[in-house]
Amino acid sequence: MQLFPLIADNWKMDGGVAFGVVPKSIWSRFHVADENNCISITTRCLLIVHNHRKILIDVGLGDKQSEKYYGVRFREPNVSILDSLSQLSLTADDITDVLFTHLHDDHVGAATNFDQNGNLICVFPNAKYWVSQSHWDWAMNPNKREGAAFFKDNLIPLMESGRLHLLKQDEQVFEKISLRMYNGHTKGQIIPFIQFGKHTIVYMGDFIPTQYNIPIPFIPSVDIQPLVSLEEKELFLKEAAEMKYILFFEHDIQNECCTVVQTAKGVVAERSFKLNEIE
Repeated sequence: MQLFPLIADNWKMDGGVAFGVVPKSIWSRFHVADENNCISITTRCLLIVHNHRKILIDVGLGDKQSEKYYGVRFREPNVSILDSLSQLSLTADDITDVLFTHLHDDHVGAATNFDQNGNLICVFPNAKYWVSQSHWDWAMNPNKREGAAFFKDNLIPLMESGRLHLLKQDEQVFEKISLRMYNGHTKGQIIPFIQFGKHTIVYMGDFIPTQYNIPIPFIPSVDIQPLVSLEEKELFLKEAAEMKYILFFEHDIQNECCTVVQTAKGVVAERSFKLNEIE
């Protein structure tokens, strides 16, 4: 098995959104906000190459939305999932599977685009697309609070491709990748647990989006059920400390991975490192 972190986007998010009820006087100790109160984040996807499959986890914002849409996200130019793939001498055609943690626009947008005739197409023409059944149903009938994150032009082409696969609870479809579902951030978010040699690497998605979200109260304001997030996070971090999981962060522009340790004050980050430093 080979693992390749791929940057799909470098962009910005409001600091209050990123850390919820935690005041700026606390989160600004480790994140410097700009004049718009925004902090720099990333969308770090993961390519898993194993047994003739190339599995891509999440894909980023994409390029098909309006200038206004990208203007409020302050996205860095010339960064995309396809550019990152090209650095590995790969194209969209090489991807066999795209696994979505969930279908918010910053995770799924780059999976579809407009062709030269203005028709919506799937960007990864040979890939099977995977998402949880519960989350797909949720995204197709969005609530008013979360609806702005679900775009039909991100979703309908996936369904019409005939290559969309909806996963039931506890269904496992990849060798050495265990899929768990969490419901605090959004209903049915998939979090992959990857067996990599002697290590278990957990792709954190928006469950714990950055290392600085590890403290239990540091729950983003976009989580639809923050008390569920709190309970899910507490149970997971206890397990992560006991089992020595490696946490791989999707949105942390500063820290790619870390381990955690149990202390008298709770579970805290122990050591930060790059994925390619794992022995």
